[in-house]
Amino acid sequence: MSRVEAKKPSLYISEPLTKDIVHQSLSVLSGVLKSCYGPAGRLKQLHNGMGGYVCTTSRSSAVLRCLSVSHPVLKVLTASVQNHISRVSDCGLFTAILCCSLIENFKSINFLSCTVIKISKHLLSLCTDYLKSEACGCRVSVDFSNLETLFCLVRSILTSKPACMLSKTEVDHLTTLIVKAFLLTVPCHVETNAVLGKCIIVPVKGRRVVDSTVFPGLLLETPENQLAKPLSVKRTPSNIIKIALFCVSMSGDLFNPEEGSITVRHGISLEMSELDQLLNVGRQLVNDEIGLVVCQKVIHPSLKQYLKENHVVAVDRVGLSMMEPLSQMTGSKPIASIHSFSPSCYGSLKDVCTESFASKHFVHLIPNDTLVCSLMLCNRSETTWDELKCAYETAERVLQLTIKEPLALLGGGCTETHLASYIRHKSCNLSTSSFKAIDCSQTQYQLVADAFCRSLESVACSLKHDDGDIFTDMVYGHCWFVPSGFSSVSNWSDLVSKCGCGINDNTQNLNWRVLQSQFSSPVLQSCPKEPSVKATDFLTLDCFAAKCSGLQVAVETANLILDLSCIIEDQN
Repeated sequence: MSRVEAKKPSLYISEPLTKDIVHQSLSVLSGVLKSCYGPAGRLKQLHNGMGGYVCTTSRSSAVLRCLSVSHPVLKVLTASVQNHISRVSDCGLFTAILCCSLIENFKSINFLSCTVIKISKHLLSLCTDYLKSEACGCRVSVDFSNLETLFCLVRSILTSKPACMLSKTEVDHLTTLIVKAFLLTVPCHVETNAVLGKCIIVPVKGRRVVDSTVFPGLLLETPENQLAKPLSVKRTPSNIIKIALFCVSMSGDLFNPEEGSITVRHGISLEMSELDQLLNVGRQLVNDEIGLVVCQKVIHPSLKQYLKENHVVAVDRVGLSMMEPLSQMTGSKPIASIHSFSPSCYGSLKDVCTESFASKHFVHLIPNDTLVCSLMLCNRSETTWDELKCAYETAERVLQLTIKEPLALLGGGCTETHLASYIRHKSCNLSTSSFKAIDCSQTQYQLVADAFCRSLESVACSLKHDDGDIFTDMVYGHCWFVPSGFSSVSNWSDLVSKCGCGINDNTQNLNWRVLQSQFSSPVLQSCPKEPSVKATDFLTLDCFAAKCSGLQVAVETANLILDLSCIIEDQN
């Protein structure tokens, strides 16, 4: 059959970064992302042209997912950042903004891309080596015996999500709950292959944020009339509650006709045969001293009544998502057949009780050793609740990464400006042999290093959305925000109380310069490891693993895009 339309040749674009459309698209994307950045970031309403659900957010994951990106260069950038977010859940905007700035600043110096890439790789190694060294002045150690640092980490995440619409009191309340919930999932007895538990979110929309609370164990939602009051649960002589967990339907349904046909003798009822089998299961469970039966699917009303008469609590329709935490918490193995199962599949619980909240009713399963907990998460509307759920998931992931690598980086733009100051200082003190090893001149290295530093500083500048100026001090290299209209004041110390991260105050004799000004000089002194103020009091902190990963992804993605010599695009 002949084609209706002739096949078009592939589109060949050489040197794509020289095209105006790429710079325009990159500038628009960078502007959108910068406007979302930080606690004062501007919210975006995302929806498709056909209507439907409207998402109000400033999260990078939602913005990048909903943006329609057509140019191959931007597709590479957004895909790289989205992959970073899927792994570490945090620092997505930092990564994307830095990557855009690196591409723009590297292209402006007009060197061969191979030279820029070699130098930027060396600058990246300087940054990562410094961040991982004991001499690093922009990181703090996280001591899990002192919860203040954990509070700072979680508080920084919550305050960076303005779409949650949280007051300071609500942020403090949620910070405590999230840290408490995380600690409940940490094993008390550390083994060789220790595994963290799970925190299950119970959604409650239309209620106050301060009504949120944490329960050790699991909350299983049930109809109000399903459970007797007070709850009577059978216990073993050792005062524990044995639990049987079924992942198969116990509704007494007949076979699916699509699975084949069966032959039944005259006078035999399949329904009664199936019900008899279910009641036999009930008798076995009662004889085995089971106190709680939980089913992923439906339990037949007759079996429920039989179990209730024998003081066995039955909960059904819990869903697939609850099976893993139930098994982990109770030690039970999901039973996949009602015809044969072993008592070795049973688990145990410390207690079972009922809880009510708003119009919802729950069975509360209390374990012997807490590895699973339930976070009843409240917010006033569906939009703010969705945003708060994502903020919680980010905080949980950050805490998980932090327990593996107990470090944090100073936030509020201070890590970026401190790193820029460090790189400027190092680039002025490199030996001649280093330039030979990189195969570049000292001038080339310093120009690329300056572009690298300006890119880092542009991320810090993105935190400022209103009029005003941003300064960096010449002692610690930290970021300071000054209100508008005061840039000509000689004594800037009178206008600022603390730096962006909150670790330094204005009582010290600091020299200043405007960030990203035309004249810049290296910072010669790093941030002290033990500042005079208590380092854990209301600091703005970033996840160490997430930010290090974001830095690496941003530089490597920028290098990849700089190295693109052509694009071949199918037009059919």
